[in-house]
Amino acid sequence: MPDKKKRVSSGVGQLDQLLGGLYIGDNVIWYDDAGSLAAVFCMNFIKESQVQNKPIIYVSFDRSPKNLLEKLGPLAENQNLTILDCFTNGKGDNSEIFNKFYEKDGAQWPYQVIKVNEPWKPEKVAEAIYGLHKTMSGDVRFVIESLTGMQDLWEGEEHVLKFYSRSCPRLYELDTIAYWIIEKGAHSGRLKAHINQIAQVAVDLSIKRGKSTLTILKAEKRDPATLNEPFQYYSQGHEIGFEKGGHVVDGYELGHRIKTIRQKQGLSQKELAGMIGVTPSTISQVESNQIYPSLPALLKMAENLSVSVSSFFHGKNEARKRIVFSKNDGVAINFTDVPKGSIKGELLIAPDFDGKVEPYLIQIPVKKKLPAHFFVHKGEELGYVMEGVLQVTIKNKDYEMQAGDTIYLTAETPSQWKNMGTQTAKILWIKIK
Repeated sequence: MPDKKKRVSSGVGQLDQLLGGLYIGDNVIWYDDAGSLAAVFCMNFIKESQVQNKPIIYVSFDRSPKNLLEKLGPLAENQNLTILDCFTNGKGDNSEIFNKFYEKDGAQWPYQVIKVNEPWKPEKVAEAIYGLHKTMSGDVRFVIESLTGMQDLWEGEEHVLKFYSRSCPRLYELDTIAYWIIEKGAHSGRLKAHINQIAQVAVDLSIKRGKSTLTILKAEKRDPATLNEPFQYYSQGHEIGFEKGGHVVDGYELGHRIKTIRQKQGLSQKELAGMIGVTPSTISQVESNQIYPSLPALLKMAENLSVSVSSFFHGKNEARKRIVFSKNDGVAINFTDVPKGSIKGELLIAPDFDGKVEPYLIQIPVKKKLPAHFFVHKGEELGYVMEGVLQVTIKNKDYEMQAGDTIYLTAETPSQWKNMGTQTAKILWIKIK
């Protein structure tokens, strides 16, 4: 009988294409070569689940609640996310320093954190997980970090294998999706072979010659052509992109084009959805190529993104044919990492143009202080001060810039900008890919 379970997005469109998407019931094993590579994929999975208003249970053996909340950032302040803390009374050894987290002092918490009292007992962890699951409805999502942490706490892989062997079939029948993290080098081949046999999906994350590489080892009932093919990828913040080459999907399919043009203008999926009159989940599914937009929605997207509909279908070479851009080609942009309305910015070329540089005109009002840099960007940046006096802080050191001065950033990221003059400061800013 064919599998009739619903397909959903992982939150990473190109991964969905390589993998064939996730299905309700999937247990996904992430073999992490470096111990930190799986985190960005988990973040996107959590973000996508929150867009869909799905309950999420994050089971943590390796991080204290405080550390985990810092890692999750705004994703933690969501009513659909619950953290099961197996760390404090586990690896944290019931230490006072970790238990202080639970002293509320009358403060209102936006977080839902539940401490497991005896996490060194596998049966108590199972009781906590399934007891919490019973209070939730729909297809619940899990992130379990990690099988390696379980093994350290439970003193041996036999307990881990027994727990995993019982949990996977049960989670499958309960219509969940579970991400399981495992540090590849910390376990025997026997354990990994058993884990692979039971899981529906297995993904290997490695670093080879300084490059992050993803390889799909198993994708049950999907049989993708990309199986066992390594693909290089990069990540910046929560964003993930795949290098071209091999069997990697062309970066200019419809969903990716829409996403690229949206991100150039600093718009979130929620903001674009509001402009068009659809849900953020719809935008997410369009950008991950799970669905295609209707013609009216496509026209509205083009209108609100200030591009022609045909630009969504341009290939790379075709998109670079333009030479001269008029002042009417530029578009206003939003800045996601500074307070809303604190600065003004304009992309000076058409947003559907795909060149190696992106020029912006940025204006910072008098006495305005920005607590972060304008962009999160993996690449070099250059800024030329056209008017005004600015102070920029980099690695706790302040630098003053006046009209005519230039700043060139390679790996550095400013932590603060401040207008020190008596007029609006204007900067020509260039992002280099």
